[in-house]
Amino acid sequence: MKINNRRRFYALLAAALVFIPALTSCQKSEKKYDLPVADLIINTNSGKSFTVKAELAIKEEERNYGFMNRKVIPDGTGMLFIFEDESKRSFWMKNTPHPLSIAYIDAGGEIADIFDMKPYSLTDITSSRSVKYALEVPQGWFDKNGIKVKDKVIIPEY
Repeated sequence: MKINNRRRFYALLAAALVFIPALTSCQKSEKKYDLPVADLIINTNSGKSFTVKAELAIKEEERNYGFMNRKVIPDGTGMLFIFEDESKRSFWMKNTPHPLSIAYIDAGGEIADIFDMKPYSLTDITSSRSVKYALEVPQGWFDKNGIKVKDKVIIPEY
């Protein structure tokens, strides 16, 4: 009788050692891509400067995924979408639960537009003119820091 209990114990232990790591590795990750991060400096026309720690979405698949499925985006952080050329750009909030603000930025670093975006919205938010970059941050961050259209963003080399 003791032998059967001991075998059962070791069988359960072996099963736990095999299945627990497999189950925990299946947990849903908040971040699909491991993106490089850069400090962006935004200079306002009022003379103030602000820094945003931004993930860089350079590849098409990174730009397409963006902040999808991210529930938490800390204040002072964001994502800079980098395109090959200047063109009118459109973004939406498909599968994005966190409210965001977006700044469309031209190749010279000037902010062309700032818009607030609603979680999960499929409505296109389109730039008013051709831009090369888009910067998403937690909703209200631009307003809170007095950042407006025509302010300048220093884009680091990537």
